[in-house]
Amino acid sequence: MLIDSPLPQLDHLFDYGVPAELVGQVAVGVRVKVPFRSGGRVVDAYVIELFDPCVESASTTDAAYRGALSPLDSVVSTAVVLTPAVWKLARRLADRAAGNASDIIRLAVPPRQVRVEKAWLAARAAAAVVLPVARQPGFSAAPEPAVPDAPVMPAAPSETAVPIPPPASAPNHPLVEPVETAIPTPSPVSIALATPAFVGYPTGRLDSVIMEHHRVAVSAIPELTQLDDGTTIGRWAQTLAELAVATLGAGQSAILCVPDFRDQDQVQAAVAQLAPTLPLSRVDARQPNPDRYRAFLACLQPEPRIILGNRSAVYAPAQDLGLIAVWDDGDPLYTEPLSPYVNTRDAALVRQQNTECALVFLGHSRSVETQRLVELGYLADVNPAAGRHPRIIPTDFQSEPDQQTRAARIPSAAWQAAREALDHGPVLVQVASPGYAPMLACQSCKKASRCTHCQGPLGLKSASAVPSCRWCGALAAGWTCAHCEGTKLRVVTLGTGRTAEELGRAFPGARVIVADGDHTIQTLGAEPALVIATRGAEPVPTGGYRAILILDGERMLARESLRVGEDCLRWWANAAALAAPGAPVILAGVGGALARALNAWHPDIFAASELADRRQLRFPPAVRVASVTGTAADVDAALADLGAVAGLDVLGPVDTAAPLVRAVVRFGYARGDEVAHALKAAVVRNAAKRRKPKSGSFQPAPTLKVRFDDPELL
Repeated sequence: MLIDSPLPQLDHLFDYGVPAELVGQVAVGVRVKVPFRSGGRVVDAYVIELFDPCVESASTTDAAYRGALSPLDSVVSTAVVLTPAVWKLARRLADRAAGNASDIIRLAVPPRQVRVEKAWLAARAAAAVVLPVARQPGFSAAPEPAVPDAPVMPAAPSETAVPIPPPASAPNHPLVEPVETAIPTPSPVSIALATPAFVGYPTGRLDSVIMEHHRVAVSAIPELTQLDDGTTIGRWAQTLAELAVATLGAGQSAILCVPDFRDQDQVQAAVAQLAPTLPLSRVDARQPNPDRYRAFLACLQPEPRIILGNRSAVYAPAQDLGLIAVWDDGDPLYTEPLSPYVNTRDAALVRQQNTECALVFLGHSRSVETQRLVELGYLADVNPAAGRHPRIIPTDFQSEPDQQTRAARIPSAAWQAAREALDHGPVLVQVASPGYAPMLACQSCKKASRCTHCQGPLGLKSASAVPSCRWCGALAAGWTCAHCEGTKLRVVTLGTGRTAEELGRAFPGARVIVADGDHTIQTLGAEPALVIATRGAEPVPTGGYRAILILDGERMLARESLRVGEDCLRWWANAAALAAPGAPVILAGVGGALARALNAWHPDIFAASELADRRQLRFPPAVRVASVTGTAADVDAALADLGAVAGLDVLGPVDTAAPLVRAVVRFGYARGDEVAHALKAAVVRNAAKRRKPKSGSFQPAPTLKVRFDDPELL
């Protein structure tokens, strides 16, 4: 049994006996309750292995406890919700990130909804469907597919690329396939379904990806397309749908991962046009719990289907998985905020290695992580047949703009392009920040204004609003500068609201639309309008934008992050892909390598340059990194455990929030298993020791925390 607990010291299998009255209900993958410790306490768990010592050979149970076993308490449900493939994936990812398998499973298996589950079980029983069952004593099973020779996360060219072996702590967990094959004969719909033509790509190139299960990085076609019902979507969504439909045509399932609900809507619309009768399950955290659980149970059905969702979709159970496709893998929404913080890209790589399915990373730009895999030959590079790309016009600010231009931050060329384009259709203005004026400063000393309660930044919600704190919401009436005792504030940054207000005055009579986190607009007609949007929130217009103005580029690049360059290129490329054919895309105030890469539409060249620089500096993804946070004594003890690992270096420890310190460990991919094993042992040791509360507090002393591959660490 695997106990469903976040405690690291419980992240291993426990042996329990199965009472005679429960033998017919217990199967591998079902939820159960088991006694734990004393006092009649029971906890949730999953059945991971079953064996009968009277039937099984001793060689399969060498590590099994030979004495009397505590019996499990009850079976929560007979539904098999944890499949062998998902368990294997969870175990490998947890070991790779020094985390708990139960934390991964919590992402993969939604909370149980009793009514939904009972209805699902009743429907399956009524339909007389052969259910997947776990191997019982005496049954045999087909072997799992061999792990390919290529590495999940390959080493740099100077390193020896070797396959990542199964974790030493969990060899061959015998979750097995069903007794009867659960792979059905393809339905008449899928048999009759002609493989769609992959629009815009060399003939047969993407077909071979599906049929031969290749691993590829695909450059998306940066344009819009209109469906039969009049809906406009990105061409990338049509490409994803074509890949998924082709996979189902081959009798296999497809998992499509996209960053958010806007992207899901586009892909779902594309699939509905290509193959409206094919089964599609949408796995979305925005769904109500019953709907989300219903979609999860549909994924357990013994038939191929398309599974569409956000970062957690990569963990969905899939019948005979044939494709994992990830759109825009550099998006930060793919970074899991919960322990063990596994990125969707890494989960997709590991699952592809487990199942040998096709793997596609699709995007208008390319993450440095994907570029590394391309350079190593682990991913093949696929480009569109024709070099179609938006008309990018990089420009600097005018030396002496007029008052209107200065107020709106728009250079004269962009001003003229917007004025002309508004006669024909919508114009997009991309800005850095939502809100009205998200940052204020003292008018006298120019220092950033701070809240007197929490030291957070002050901002304005509207022109007539009282300045307030963006963190705690406290009003700052009667504010006084802590540096010079000034009492007047000035606007430092302009958000969507202030930009819309100024452009509305500059273009009298024009319809002004704001699209940001507080104003969600997904689609737009072809009528003239000024659309002021933050990055990622741009509506998809019918026919495309007649002009696109990308403002605040210097502010976006001023963010302190190792990834700021590739993030900006991704934001701008995705916005440029919304342009109508031939429409100008004005990049204001940005030059250099970024502007050249966007202008020539060669994001791979920029990614390659970034990767080369990071190799010289030993920055990720040229190496892997792990942060170790805790008290000074705990961090020192954890770092001491890494002394035997060769080829790593440690930055720090440095003070963070007292009494905590943090150290950063950098190491090669070939040493990942050793580092993860040593740090997991340190975390378990720290969690198992008794910790007294701090003096005068009921809170226990801080625990040791480890995080691998944090994208914002450096």
